[in-house]
Amino acid sequence: MKTIFLTWFCIGLLSVSLHAQQGYQPSPENLQAREDFQNRRFGMFIHWGIYSILGDGEWVMHNEHISYHDYSRLASLFYPYAFDAKQWVALAKAAGMKYITITSRHHDGFSMFATHATPYNVVDATPWHHDPMKDLAEECRKQGLKLFFYYSLLDWGRPDYGFGQPIVNGKPLHADWDHYIQFMKTQLTELLTQYGPIGGIWFDGEWERPDAEWHLDEIYALIHRLQPQALIVNNHHHDPEPGQDFQEFEKDLPGGNSHGWNTGGVSKDLPLESCETMNNSWGFTLSDHHFKSVKQIIHLLVNDAGRNANLLLNVGPMPDGRIQQEFVDTLLKVGEWMKTYGETIYNTRAGIIPPQPWGISTQAGGLQYLHVLQVPENGVLFIPDITARLLAVEDFDHHQPLRFKQQAEGIFIYLDPSHINPIDEILILKFSPVQHQSFRHPVMSKE
Repeated sequence: MKTIFLTWFCIGLLSVSLHAQQGYQPSPENLQAREDFQNRRFGMFIHWGIYSILGDGEWVMHNEHISYHDYSRLASLFYPYAFDAKQWVALAKAAGMKYITITSRHHDGFSMFATHATPYNVVDATPWHHDPMKDLAEECRKQGLKLFFYYSLLDWGRPDYGFGQPIVNGKPLHADWDHYIQFMKTQLTELLTQYGPIGGIWFDGEWERPDAEWHLDEIYALIHRLQPQALIVNNHHHDPEPGQDFQEFEKDLPGGNSHGWNTGGVSKDLPLESCETMNNSWGFTLSDHHFKSVKQIIHLLVNDAGRNANLLLNVGPMPDGRIQQEFVDTLLKVGEWMKTYGETIYNTRAGIIPPQPWGISTQAGGLQYLHVLQVPENGVLFIPDITARLLAVEDFDHHQPLRFKQQAEGIFIYLDPSHINPIDEILILKFSPVQHQSFRHPVMSKE
C-alpha cells in the first residue's frame, strides 16, 4: 500500500512545476466533468467531524477558545456506531441530489480519512479505527452519485501553519510554512489515489490568509495531474483564478453578498454553485431549530437553477453517525417534488428570460420553463423587453394552455387562479425557434 502511494505521489510531483508554469488548460475530461456537474444541479454538503460531539457547530474550537491540546481529546470519544454510508447516500439520492461533498478535513485540523501524513486522523486517533470516506466513495459509485472532498487550507492547531501569526513575505513569521504546504500536497495526493475517481476537491479557508503564498498553482496542477476530470473550487469569495473549475457562493445566490463576504463578480465561463444550510448551522448544533421548510429549500434550488447554478445543501450529522430526523423528513419531501418537476431543474441552463420579481426561468430541449415563486396579486405575469414571438404557454401541472398577450413592451401572461401551485407554479413557454436570439438579454442556451 505504501509503495503504491509513494509511486502516485512522485508521479504527481514530477509534473507540478511544469504544469504550473505553462498555465492551466482544462483537459477534455475536465470540460466534460464541468458539463456533467451543471447537469446534476443538486448536491448534499456534509459537515462531520469530532466537533459534532460537542453539538455546537464546526467552529466550536475557535469560538469557545478551546486549546488544541484539550480539543484533540475529543478524538478518543468519537465512535459513530450508527454510521451507515449506504443510508447517507440513499437519502441524498431520495432527495433528488446527484452528488455529495463531505469534509475530509475542516479548520480544526482533524482528518476524517486514512492518512500517513499525521496520526491525528479518524483511523489512528479514534477507537472507531474506520475510514468513512472509503465507505462513502464505494456507495456513491454503487448508487450513481459523484463524491467531492472538502479540504480546509487553514488549520487552527498545527505548528507549521502558525495560526494567528503575521504574514511576512507570504509566510507566517514563526512557522514552517513550506512544511505545511508539503503536508497538504501529501494529503491531497492520498485523497486522489485512495478512493478511486472523485468529483473533485472543495477548498476553503484561503480567506484567513489572503496575503500568504499558498502555492495553489502547484496544488491545482497536482490535482489535475492525478485526476484530470476532477473539478476544483475554492471558497475564497472573490473572482475565480486559473486552475479553478467552478465558482462558489457561500450562503448566497450568484452575485449576492448578503453577508459581506463576496467581493467578486459572477463568472460567465465556469459552472456556478451556491452552498446553504438546512437550519443556521453547518456542523451538528443541538440548539439550532431554525429549520428551513420544504418550500424554502425548493425556492433556493429553483432560484439557483434560474441563475445557472447548482445548490449544495448541507446536513450536519450527529456524533453517532445518524442524520437528524428533521433533515431526513424535509429531504424526502423535496425528493418527492423533484420526481415530478425535476425535468425543469436537471440538465437545464438558466432561461433566456432573466430573473423577475415573481420568479425565474430555466431552459432545456428548446423549452423555456417559468418558475412563478410569487404570484402577482392581479394574477398577470409581465415579461419586459421581448421581441421574440411567443407561440404558446402551458401550465406544467395540468397541461392546459394559458392566455397571453404580446405587445411592443413585452408579454402578459394571465394565470388561472383556480390552478395555482402553492410552492412553484411552473409554465412551459414555446417561442418561435427562428427568433430565439431576439431577446434583449444574454442568451444561455444548449441549442
